[in-house]
Amino acid sequence: VLRIAAECGRSRARAGELRLPHGTVPCPVFMPVGTRGTAKGLTAAQLAELGCRICLGNTFHLGTRPGAELVRRSGGLHGFMDWPHNLLTEVQGGFEGSWRVSGLVWGSQGDLGGPIPSHDPAGHAQFHTGAQGGSGGSGWLRVAQGGSGGSGRDVPGFAIGGLSGGEAKAQFWRTVKLSTELLPRDKPGGLWGGFGDPPTPPRGLGDPLKPTLTPQQRFGSALVPWGSLQLKNQRFAKDFRPIDADCGCPTCQRYSRAYLHALLRSNTAALHLLTLHNIAYQMKLMGSMRESILQQRFPEFVRDFMATMYGGQGGPPAWAREALESVGITL
Repeated sequence: VLRIAAECGRSRARAGELRLPHGTVPCPVFMPVGTRGTAKGLTAAQLAELGCRICLGNTFHLGTRPGAELVRRSGGLHGFMDWPHNLLTEVQGGFEGSWRVSGLVWGSQGDLGGPIPSHDPAGHAQFHTGAQGGSGGSGWLRVAQGGSGGSGRDVPGFAIGGLSGGEAKAQFWRTVKLSTELLPRDKPGGLWGGFGDPPTPPRGLGDPLKPTLTPQQRFGSALVPWGSLQLKNQRFAKDFRPIDADCGCPTCQRYSRAYLHALLRSNTAALHLLTLHNIAYQMKLMGSMRESILQQRFPEFVRDFMATMYGGQGGPPAWAREALESVGITL
């Protein structure tokens, strides 16, 4: 599944390729959430145009609406959402969710075009997700909920989940570090859902929720290298610059902060445009991270990023410095 192309000699950050049935995926990579067959506010074609080659679906939500039978008759999830690239289907809710929806899910995920998820009664905080390959094949990712559980299982890959539940950042990064040290180095791994602001990913996969939930359901936030812009704020009402002049996404190429500010008050088109920008931002960020590992300059990339992100705030917080120092990167 994973071909490692380069590894940072200091931090052990990896760059490689996921070799999957619907094409090769360069990693580290960001996977957008397409809960019911589309990322919130975007079409599958728009995701592909941004360079996305793998996205997420949710078996439980798809099974309840529109239903497994309809998806099956559409040619599986790939056909249903007109997506020729890779898909990863999951069941939300960890141990509790796996048990609660198992009566629906056992049959329906096969109908969706992916493998059947399972729960592990001996490891209550673990569940499987399927790296879907449709007719081309499939495999599993074992999600270790806040630890290294299941690291001995012979599965194609692992993900770290169960964090970002309100714990202190000092506890958060130590748990991530411990998990990555215990999980196999020759298999893909990543951070799973709800891991907060970029760039937390040390191994492979970024937080799939951040770019869509932030603009869609919260404050009209636009992700930028120095943090985020809350475009509902009045100070953007007459700001005719793009969100980020260096971005290059379709939103930044065509629209101003003032335009988005005006639309955010009454027009859902603004949410669409912000989602487009935010996913483009995450895709570009992970691509830049990967390139820095390939060029053996990952520590420099991290220092530059942190200087840009926190330069106007008196420097990074203590927990971020400690986390980076623990993997050999000093700011």
